[in-house]
Amino acid sequence: MTRGEVIVRFQRVSYDFGIKKPILNGVDFSIRRGQKTTLMGQNGAGKSTIFGLIIGAHAPEAGKLEIQHGLTIAISRQVIPRDHLDLTVRDFFQSVFPKKVYDIDPRIDAVLEVVNLAAPHERVIRTFSGGQQARLLLASALIQNPDLLLLDEPTNNLDHEGIAHLTKFLIDYKKTVVVISHDAEFLNSFTQGVLYLDVRTHKVEQYVGNYNDVLQEISVRIEKENRRNALLAKEIQENKDKANFFANKGGQMRMVAKRMREKAEELEEAKVDVRKEDKAIRSFRIPFQEGLVGEILTISSLTTILKHKPIERKMKASLRKNFHLLLAGPNGIGKSTLLQSLADGTAKGATLQKDTRIGYYRQDFSNLDFDKTVYQELSAVLSRPIEDEVRRVAAGFLIGGDLFHAKIGTLSEGQKGLVAFARLVLLKPGLLILDEPTNHINFRHLPIIAEALSAYEGPMILVSHVPEFVAQVRIDEVLDLSK
Repeated sequence: MTRGEVIVRFQRVSYDFGIKKPILNGVDFSIRRGQKTTLMGQNGAGKSTIFGLIIGAHAPEAGKLEIQHGLTIAISRQVIPRDHLDLTVRDFFQSVFPKKVYDIDPRIDAVLEVVNLAAPHERVIRTFSGGQQARLLLASALIQNPDLLLLDEPTNNLDHEGIAHLTKFLIDYKKTVVVISHDAEFLNSFTQGVLYLDVRTHKVEQYVGNYNDVLQEISVRIEKENRRNALLAKEIQENKDKANFFANKGGQMRMVAKRMREKAEELEEAKVDVRKEDKAIRSFRIPFQEGLVGEILTISSLTTILKHKPIERKMKASLRKNFHLLLAGPNGIGKSTLLQSLADGTAKGATLQKDTRIGYYRQDFSNLDFDKTVYQELSAVLSRPIEDEVRRVAAGFLIGGDLFHAKIGTLSEGQKGLVAFARLVLLKPGLLILDEPTNHINFRHLPIIAEALSAYEGPMILVSHVPEFVAQVRIDEVLDLSK
């Protein structure tokens, strides 16, 4: 097998996801052996669908998709499927193979070492933290030793150490890899080319270079297109003005006026469609619940995880209005478990002021009802739902049109995240609990989300492993659970 040969080729491929939801429209691009490629595009554009086409989960509705004969492909998805959460580690890895693998245990140990995770083979997947599950997802793809590795948001939930470990692995990796990610620093460390799925044209643009190179190239191109169109617009207006002038003269001048109008029409056709930037969500604020004063949440002790065992620690924390707390610590120390217990009222040593509404952003969105529509899910937090208000808030998060009445389960992970933020706006919480709120979210939205969290007037507890995002959020205190 020759390095650099084409192993996947899309030729005029079109694909629609359901009625009136085009994803790809006559798309052409190729993937070469040994190439490390980033797949970019706005939330909901259809990046994961392209992966689905490559692995055969979907079939093109038009065009041709060529996969090199005998090519082995493995995918690391964004989240572990719900029906896999109650499997043991051993059964989870066995499930990626079509036939029983008799030497599965040593193979599991080998890939767990690659992703830097200690995981007893009898332990149930559900009991691992989000970051540990991200490592298990990656390991489940690596254990297949594929020719083509597809990684869908692999840095989600990973701590700094986990991202550094994955980055080194991909730099040293000799085979072909395509990665979907919104983490610029991570992508720039290994990317050699970019496939950009445009959510408006449903085309894929192919670029050489890393993530930053492509953003710069796109910006230069937009500037050139705008400048060219501005010059054409000026010339068009001049021809129209002359045409009007000569038309009023009558006689032979009318023929001159006609030529001027035809010239203006030719120039109109010469204008190019300027490539539009991804839309960013509108600025928003999360209103604070009225009537709350004094201590809203007090914590006298908390539980962390050390070597897979819970450890209770004494502490004293008082969360009032405008107090923003960042919980820090490595994957597996119990941050998500602590947030979950605070949100559902089962945390030992925690006392919440009566009638406080909790706005809880879960990293796995399991507090959203996947069988409800967006409208039903957002309306559920209001005592008296007003459709216009719900629609207005959803539209600010780019959830409009057919998506407004789509089931939560059919949305992309990024769109679920935007619905979760819209839900917080409508809820008007007295306590905000956020577990990795940047996962799956387009990088263009992050400054707007950071601004909204900084402006929140109530107490807030945040967990995030994205330092660039945390640096933009107003934080009053950092509690490192590893100390």
